[in-house]
Amino acid sequence: MMALLLRDLRLAFRSGGGFGLALAFFLLVAVLVPLGVGPDGATLGRIAPGILWVGALLSCLLSLDRVFALDYEDGSLDLLAASPMPMEGVVAVKALAHWLVTGLPLTALSPLLALMLNLPPGGFLWLLATLLVGTPALSIIGAFGAALVVGIKRGGLLLSLLVLPLYVPTLIFGAEVVRRGALGMSVATPMVLLAAVTLGSLATLPFAAAAAIRISLR
Repeated sequence: MMALLLRDLRLAFRSGGGFGLALAFFLLVAVLVPLGVGPDGATLGRIAPGILWVGALLSCLLSLDRVFALDYEDGSLDLLAASPMPMEGVVAVKALAHWLVTGLPLTALSPLLALMLNLPPGGFLWLLATLLVGTPALSIIGAFGAALVVGIKRGGLLLSLLVLPLYVPTLIFGAEVVRRGALGMSVATPMVLLAAVTLGSLATLPFAAAAAIRISLR
């Protein structure tokens, strides 16, 4: 599994498949929103939690079509399916690689963008916490969606349509935690629900994605 993880990380950095693109898109969202809604600090502070989470969600979405597509095209996916490693493990490793090159860098960059959007100081810690807890769910849900469209030519649009509705609970709970934290309110309920979404996704979706890949390879 470690060899597969390192291979996927090398391919991602060599091809630019997600790392730089996701960060650039996240940065563009933070820069363009103030231009669209105006420079009023109070307004930006109110909408910052939602904008930052929407930006992170869409940034993660950009590279999802590459999770399995390249391996399918060059035959590596057939070799992985025939290897001793269970397909569920392959899915989990690929989701982890996607998170390491997208979710983790986005989390690290988020405080700077939060500062640009005038997020109240009380929300900074909760923004980091929610992204650390929630972005793994984005990656594993995205891997599930990528497994459903593997083998379909130009399936990027279909992938987006499949995955975006599944992202909605993570978006809602993540943004709500940051909003409440910025206002000094209790964040316990949305934070628990966000963690539950992530844990539930990690526990179930690798098996569903593995089943979808096996069907596509028959």
